[in-house]
Amino acid sequence: MVARLTGTSVHRVEDPRILTGRGRYIDDLAVPDTVQAAFVRSPFPHARVLGIDVSDALAGPGVVAVLTADDLARVAADLKPAGPADLRLPVFGALARDVVRLVGDPVAVVLAESRALAEDAAELVEVDYDPLPGVGDMDRAMEPDAPLVFAELGTNVVHRSTHRYGDTERAFDGAAHVVRERFVQHRHANVPMEGRGILAVPDPSGGGLDVHTSHQSPHALRMHLADVLGVPGHALRVRCGDIGGAFGQKSGLAREDVAVAGAALLVGRPVAWIEDRVENLTVGGQAREERLDVEAAVGPDGELRGLRVRMVLDQGAYPQVGFPTTGYTSIVRALLPAAYRLEHFDFEAVVVTTNKATYVPYRGPWEVETWVRERVLDVIARQMGVEPVAVRERNLLTPASFPTTSCTGVELQGFDPRRTFDDAVAAMDLPAFRDAQAEARAEGRLLGFGLANVVEPAPVPPSLIRAMGIMAAPRTVQEARSRLEPDGTVTVFTSQQPHGQSHETTLAQLAADELGIALDRVRVVHGDTMLTPFNLVGTGGSRAATLASGAVVGAARAVRERVLHVASELMEISPGDLELVDGAVVARGAPSVRTELAEIGRLAHLRPGLANADGRPGIEESATFDSAEGTWSVATHACTVEVDPVTGLVQILRYLVVGDCGAVINPAVVDGQVRGGVAQGIGAVLLERSAYDDDGQYLASTFMDYLLPTTTDIPSIEVRHVHHEPTGGIDYRGVGEGGAIGAPAALTSAIEDSLAHLGVRVLDQHLPPNRIVELLDDAGYELG
Repeated sequence: MVARLTGTSVHRVEDPRILTGRGRYIDDLAVPDTVQAAFVRSPFPHARVLGIDVSDALAGPGVVAVLTADDLARVAADLKPAGPADLRLPVFGALARDVVRLVGDPVAVVLAESRALAEDAAELVEVDYDPLPGVGDMDRAMEPDAPLVFAELGTNVVHRSTHRYGDTERAFDGAAHVVRERFVQHRHANVPMEGRGILAVPDPSGGGLDVHTSHQSPHALRMHLADVLGVPGHALRVRCGDIGGAFGQKSGLAREDVAVAGAALLVGRPVAWIEDRVENLTVGGQAREERLDVEAAVGPDGELRGLRVRMVLDQGAYPQVGFPTTGYTSIVRALLPAAYRLEHFDFEAVVVTTNKATYVPYRGPWEVETWVRERVLDVIARQMGVEPVAVRERNLLTPASFPTTSCTGVELQGFDPRRTFDDAVAAMDLPAFRDAQAEARAEGRLLGFGLANVVEPAPVPPSLIRAMGIMAAPRTVQEARSRLEPDGTVTVFTSQQPHGQSHETTLAQLAADELGIALDRVRVVHGDTMLTPFNLVGTGGSRAATLASGAVVGAARAVRERVLHVASELMEISPGDLELVDGAVVARGAPSVRTELAEIGRLAHLRPGLANADGRPGIEESATFDSAEGTWSVATHACTVEVDPVTGLVQILRYLVVGDCGAVINPAVVDGQVRGGVAQGIGAVLLERSAYDDDGQYLASTFMDYLLPTTTDIPSIEVRHVHHEPTGGIDYRGVGEGGAIGAPAALTSAIEDSLAHLGVRVLDQHLPPNRIVELLDDAGYELG
């Protein structure tokens, strides 16, 4: 008998394909007559383009065409990012025309018979630049005499807004303590294993395009491309196969997508572009560059009474099409109270533009709210001379608090933050650690303990969307289809676009259980706008666990009902006396009385009237699922570290995550998501940084300069699960982003704790060894 699959760590069905090199990535596709594209990119962060001479390049061997902005304008309109009325948005082309605004800005694209020939010819394109002053710093960008990234906007400050909740003045008037700090988060990159890529194949009948791409949201890309290229939506098909990671970077409309698709229309041949690593690090998109100035009003017992926060976000030069940067400041504002009591809160958001790469979503794009909030709580504890644990206990919402609504208007329910917090603190045995810490300090060793509480919208509740000020209908509905094939297998069509989340496995687990069949009897189809249900977001925002799962379960149940109806006719047994077991419909209590699912699938196609009163062939059903209230995952991260005072190296001694994500479909997949996110958070703190100089010149375009964590940098990560009040039904919640959100907060908390007796405060999230040594030097630390 087929054992229940949901809740068990079955092996991933994707692995035999992906781990043996049989995955289908963009560069694996071979379409006859394809030409390869290489971009001519600006070496300057800011310059006027006085002229472009393509004659030498055109004469190069194998060169098919060299296209500039004027050429592309024949088939592609300018890009017009959307956003709220108070966000200043420029209009720009896929290729720069008169001005380049960042290093790597594309000014031309060369098409040749091979990538090598295209790159050789790209070097022959003569671009006459007139360098302009650049601005690579958000403070400089806000000065009145700063160079303007977009002169037509008249300012580099493209957005400013204020929000007030409660009476913050009153909270500060009666405060026992006031904490003021500036917290800086550095810019870093998503770094998927596979860079971006696109293959655009013109429809030989004329007018249309078949686009193969590495993208998270094929339906959204299809809509954007159709709009910019003027191609009817029905004539444009987007297909995504295997994707080597994305982490948010492949979620919008890239200028290269437009240039390559437009080039294919112009030359009438398939055009491919595969991003190299330098391009990915330089212009693929970067994230997280934010600064928050915080004032906290604190009561005599450490209770947080009021906050004043000013957030400045550096969006880079070109805003991403599809994701207005005000969305990031809005979600930080709305989520900042999280699971803590806070009644009085002032928030100012400022977005500036600089000569840097485009700010893009990155796994948990609101992560800075957790980092800053947890940093503030640590600072309060240090200032009061109490344990950081005690300050959190004083401020965390209790089970009796729920359901509740935060001061920003976010409705919170279905979780208990004290459960994960208490479990994590107990597991780390803080008293024993403090004893060990004291002994170590006597020996000149630096040990630290840190923790952080994470509340992850998974998927985003409608109240959070409203709190962000977004008036559009919340995107909480998803659709799935299930089809019983004539051979008894089941095909599931989902709008999700997996890029490492194991959807082919987890969605198949759910469908197989509903239909009583083995895992290998289910096939999950994704990534094709012609086949899959419409979904504007695709995969992102930890939506799959609830929304896609709910839709798949609903569609599978609908198929099951139809199957039982057909079986009832064949077996002359009431549907209520039948069940699906081991790939067959059997009579309850008499398993030898059975009809194979394959027989029902075959008859449903050959005798349509048997399955459908209207004579339609086959059994195929669709279902939508709407998580009307949204759901939350919560977690507490805790870790201990030892800091080497000589080298500044940080060794993570222990890392624990206690989380509540509801029921778990596949424990190995969930734990893998958590561990992967934590690894990214560790890399963000200790290694990674997208560095620029003051003028916007990029300084980290290779892995020699942009440092990634390896397996030797990542400790064993313990993951424990708790489950608060199972709701039944679709009680699965996402965990895609919580690991990356909690790790920077917990790790920086531990590092500061290791140095706290020296008076060190950690206010910058980037803590490579040299920065640790600087902090020690600034504190006057002398080696014993």
